[in-house]
Amino acid sequence: MRVIVKPALAATLLALAACGNSFEEQALIGAGAGAATAAVLDESVAAGALVGAAGNVAYCNAYPSQCR
Repeated sequence: MRVIVKPALAATLLALAACGNSFEEQALIGAGAGAATAAVLDESVAAGALVGAAGNVAYCNAYPSQCR
């Protein structure tokens, strides 16, 4: 059961990203989603936050209509 729950929860947490009206909001929301996903997957929370923040900001710059 644990093996199935982790990927599903990770996917749900990743879906929370790509929100925010400003650069700061996008970075903060991405960092939160990345940190939460890393915690669920028993990985480095700091690295997850960094990757999540960078990924969310990059996504919102590439697809601004999806982030407003």
